[in-house]
Amino acid sequence: MKNVIESLKKNKQLLLYLFFGICTTAINTICYGVLHEFLCVDNIPSTIIAWLVAVVFAFTTNKVYVFESKRTRASERLKEFTSFFACRIMTGILDVVIMVIAVDYMKWNSLIWKLISNVVVTIINYVASKFIIFKDDSKN
Repeated sequence: MKNVIESLKKNKQLLLYLFFGICTTAINTICYGVLHEFLCVDNIPSTIIAWLVAVVFAFTTNKVYVFESKRTRASERLKEFTSFFACRIMTGILDVVIMVIAVDYMKWNSLIWKLISNVVVTIINYVASKFIIFKDDSKN
């Protein structure tokens, strides 16, 4: 039991990122599903709106809970937010490209591909968040 607790402590950041990544994916997918499947909003606007909602949630949870950012100066927080948002724009574009190819051109299941796209995007976002956006400069 002690080994399990030590392992959890050692991997706390990754586990929290995975937990909130799952929550973000759920928010993104549910939002997309409601817009696209139930309200009949086109694929691209549904993807973009779902992405925006998910990005706001992800920034808050990543900053506060996952990476526990201690940056207090306004300039540091602004840099953090703009870096986060810029990265998410890039992976948001990737999400749209995946969805357009899979759903609009290939006519594959939209919800399954939304989940697949979210997995790819989550992995890229973790790497960017850990090593660029919320990098702990005090460890250098």
